[in-house]
Amino acid sequence: MYFQKKRCIAMLLAGGQGSRLYVLTEKTAKPAVPFGGKYRIIDFPLSNCVNSGIDTVGILTQYQPLELNEYIGNGQPWNLNKTHSCAQVLPPYERHDKKQGWYKGTANAIYQNIDFIDRFDPEYVVVLSGDHIYKMDYSKMVDYHEKNGAACTIAVRNVPLEEASRFGILNTNPDNTIYEFEEKPKKPKSTNASMGIYCFTWKVMRETLIADEEDPTSSNDFGKNIIPRLLNGGHKLMAYNFDGYWKDVGTIDSLWEANMELLGKNPEFNIRGDERTKIYARNSAFPSSYIDASAKIVNAFVAEGCEVYGTVRHSVVSVGCTIGEGALIEDSVVMPGVVVEPGAIVRHAILGENSKVCRNAVVGGAFEPNEKKKISVAGKGVVIEENAVLAPGAML
Repeated sequence: MYFQKKRCIAMLLAGGQGSRLYVLTEKTAKPAVPFGGKYRIIDFPLSNCVNSGIDTVGILTQYQPLELNEYIGNGQPWNLNKTHSCAQVLPPYERHDKKQGWYKGTANAIYQNIDFIDRFDPEYVVVLSGDHIYKMDYSKMVDYHEKNGAACTIAVRNVPLEEASRFGILNTNPDNTIYEFEEKPKKPKSTNASMGIYCFTWKVMRETLIADEEDPTSSNDFGKNIIPRLLNGGHKLMAYNFDGYWKDVGTIDSLWEANMELLGKNPEFNIRGDERTKIYARNSAFPSSYIDASAKIVNAFVAEGCEVYGTVRHSVVSVGCTIGEGALIEDSVVMPGVVVEPGAIVRHAILGENSKVCRNAVVGGAFEPNEKKKISVAGKGVVIEENAVLAPGAML
């Protein structure tokens, strides 16, 4: 089979278990978790690829892959199903020599798919994570990488010094060359945090992945092993500064916050944008939403296919939901297919797909501005019985 040579392809790591999202990822891979009313988390890096002119994406799946595989399909929603473009799902597999199997780490996941990358003989490979919410033009990063003749370029953003110890920290010279990488340092020397977005020169990356795989002491991880190996080998590494919105939605709090940051006249993250930064998704053909005369909607997203009879305030209501008469949804994320029956109250909560809050039940509650958030969570398909109470911060 003929494969057209590419200047750059993307490899999207989408196999994470997402254990810090607890009940929301018990049956769903983290990149397939709904976001923003009508999207999935993976829509953001996939759309970024399309908007950046990258038309070949390898998607590395592992944990709970069925729903994610069905969602991606042939890549049509992202225009990745043309003659010389593709969105290829790449699950782990056991080779004829009985080696490999489950992906052991981020670097091993790419190593196991060297043959896929070699088909396109790319100059550069962009490595992405499937659990971040942001808009970014990767082509600018690739051009920056090429201009500087780097072996690896890492996207970085400034974080507050008190938060820096949660990230991989890049210490750089004035010209943005990287001279040191520290994984979650106790005493960070800078605030340049790695975003987990990499651009590699494929020839160098290929050699480094093979060398890393042959090291029995390696964790086969980009941050822990590949980046230090490149630095120790004298390769040129560059930091690429990104000052736009970016959020790792790997926790309940961050997922809730990112949804809330979509709201308002001038939101922190403008999901609407323009045609150049459009987010594409696989959407079912829902009818327009019905908003009853008794309904009250204030500063909220209500996606298509909904019926709203109650009050929705400062919340995201996803496709195909029903909010009953007298019900209140406030400061909450309501995922697709949820039913909230009349008289129910939902505050500071995330309701998982196809869950149900029965009549007069109470989910979550209010908290003071300076108080630690306590987000209540109902998992996928959960039913909260009539008059029941799910306390603030509780999960079901």
